[in-house]
Amino acid sequence: MKHVAVLMGGWSAEREVSLRSGKACADAAERKGYRVSRIDVTRDIATVLQTLKPDIALNVLHGRPGEDGTLQGVLEIVGIPYTHSGVLASSLAMQKDLAKVMFRAAGVPVAEGVVISRFEAAKSHVMERPYVIKPIAEGSSVGVFIVTENHDHPPQELYREDWTFGEMVICERYIPGKELTCAVMGDEALGVIEIVPTVRFYDYEAKYAPGGSKHLLPAPILPNVYQEARRLALAAHRALACRGVTRADFRYDTRSGGTEGLVCLEVNTQPGMTETSLVPELAAHAGISFDELVQWMIEDASLNR
Repeated sequence: MKHVAVLMGGWSAEREVSLRSGKACADAAERKGYRVSRIDVTRDIATVLQTLKPDIALNVLHGRPGEDGTLQGVLEIVGIPYTHSGVLASSLAMQKDLAKVMFRAAGVPVAEGVVISRFEAAKSHVMERPYVIKPIAEGSSVGVFIVTENHDHPPQELYREDWTFGEMVICERYIPGKELTCAVMGDEALGVIEIVPTVRFYDYEAKYAPGGSKHLLPAPILPNVYQEARRLALAAHRALACRGVTRADFRYDTRSGGTEGLVCLEVNTQPGMTETSLVPELAAHAGISFDELVQWMIEDASLNR
């Protein structure tokens, strides 16, 4: 019986979601017959793991340090095989500006944008409205602002002394239309979901509050656009040298009428695994139960990822 350490919690802005993802995964691993240790990750995680000596680490942390390559480096050092992407892929995916460079090189379309300091972004409009301002390295739409034609000034929250999302932000062209997402599991792209927020946009609440958004699966888009989203999700996954399970998020400008309206926003190397999460839903659509998905991730764990 393999001993699996489920790593969850941590200290990022996404701590609460990670705890929920971790509980769901730990419960599933137990149902599959694994011996499970549930670990709320603190800064002494290396010591904890060396004491516990699990066979595998199931990484269910969102945000730093679990998604940015840091925890992956610790796991490599202590020699415990782990799930999801490795050090470099995790680090690249977390840095949205660098990930976009890799996507462009791989022929994956991205939105035009600039990286500037949050103070510059707060001072005056740096590009034609509408545009989006977002932190370089946060997930779950934390710290994201949509600046519309009705906004005379950029968001003044960027000046706040208690701003915790880094000094540099990305400003990029707002893509009207649909929000799409596609999961990749190993070497295969799963289905495509359209996310329809019941609030103003697909923010933290819409992602994790019951009823915060509607998921349309399969996404109601033309078959050629659907297949192109799948192709681009796999291309983005490979461009960053990701492993295991990832989820690529897209905007689709329906005015284009064709596949050229697809734009990749980012690849999530530690996608949510809660009861309202997208990857479990996409797996279920492909005939893979939640417990089977968790088992697949555990069996896929390795070092030198």
